[in-house]
Amino acid sequence: MNSFLLTFLYFAAAVFIVVVGLFIFELITKKYKDWQEIEEGNGAVALSIGGKVIGICIILAFSIFHNDTIVETLIWGAYGIVLQMIAYLLFELFTRRFSVEEQLKERNIAVGLVSFCVSVGLSFVIGASIT
Repeated sequence: MNSFLLTFLYFAAAVFIVVVGLFIFELITKKYKDWQEIEEGNGAVALSIGGKVIGICIILAFSIFHNDTIVETLIWGAYGIVLQMIAYLLFELFTRRFSVEEQLKERNIAVGLVSFCVSVGLSFVIGASIT
């Protein structure tokens, strides 16, 4: 296949996976609406969402490196979204002193930054495990 067309198809697949992932994350966020908070200038939520976008893209990059088809990349991307959601829920569970969602809604940049790091850091682990 023409490399320009193939690049475009991988790009389209990545955009699709990221949009689906962001839609799912919006559904699991109960205490605020991601895009409304970002529109209002909430940097903590922006960091958290940015980490998810970068994390999903890192997983997709590893998938493209290690797979032969766009379909496999889509499957790994979907699996990456699921693992990123689990990571977010575990982050919320393990921070017993406060609610991550509440702190993000309250514009706590420190929590947003840690959320960013959790998403990006674990995406490298997830991506590296793709074979």
